[in-house]
Amino acid sequence: MSLAAPLLRSAPSTKAASRKPARPWPNWLVSWLQVGPLALVLLFMFVMPLIFVVVVSFFDYERVQIYPAFLLDNYAEIFTSAVTGRLYLKTLEYAAIVEAITLVLGFFVAYYLTFHVRTLRWRIILMLACTIPFFTSNVIRMISWIPFLGRNGILNDAVMATHLVNQPLDFLLFSDFAVILAYVHIFTLMMVAPIVNSMSKIDRSLIAAARDAGANEWMIVRDIILPLSKTGMALGSVLVLTQVMGDYYIVRVLSGGKSAGVVSGIATQLNAFEYPPAAASSVVLLVIVLALVIGIFSIVDVRKELAE
Repeated sequence: MSLAAPLLRSAPSTKAASRKPARPWPNWLVSWLQVGPLALVLLFMFVMPLIFVVVVSFFDYERVQIYPAFLLDNYAEIFTSAVTGRLYLKTLEYAAIVEAITLVLGFFVAYYLTFHVRTLRWRIILMLACTIPFFTSNVIRMISWIPFLGRNGILNDAVMATHLVNQPLDFLLFSDFAVILAYVHIFTLMMVAPIVNSMSKIDRSLIAAARDAGANEWMIVRDIILPLSKTGMALGSVLVLTQVMGDYYIVRVLSGGKSAGVVSGIATQLNAFEYPPAAASSVVLLVIVLALVIGIFSIVDVRKELAE
């Protein structure tokens, strides 16, 4: 008993051993220090400029001067002008068509890469091959469509060589077709990547069990793959919609001035020093884009899907 007593006295207590070292700062201060830099960046680079745009949208203007005021004339002009209405409808038309095409193409490309490319190496190689066109700038890629789609371009020469038509096809360039084709070319990859990410998380045992139960390929896609890929489809749709709604250069180059969107109208107003109406158009466009994004996220609970 006398030998065990010193050992018991020298052994550290379980409570003392499990005690965590005290932090020099409180937990709430550490949390604020971690989130503070990003919050400041968002405040000065996003929130404050947005507030400034909203404030300027209510100002009055005359030629090259603006006057602080609180007027609704700029917004009233947007909702009463037939020209502005056509610009918004054209932008929404581009967004709807490009969204539908990229969603279908993106789904089937992602389906092939995920379920028909067996090895991870080839999957990565094919994904990188899809990104090769993006190694060049948008300007070069847009200009490259002009000699391809032109009246005397490569595509028209190939069509004429088949003797199916007697004259070049004029609708290929400087038209809505050229604009939509360029949008699909650029933004399909933004749809593919999120859908591939969602499909890669699907348990292969579900597909194997469905095949054992007698389900064909179409039933597997409809009942398993499509519902479990809705998160990637929603995220890809948001990326595509926001890019198309905010584009200016593609419409300007490939429509040949025959078509325009909301951002093209905003650029024209800025060039004419009409800053308050340009700010009002920007606010309305932002509200429309946010409404579309909220609508997509109301259909698909992205946070719940990502948490699972």
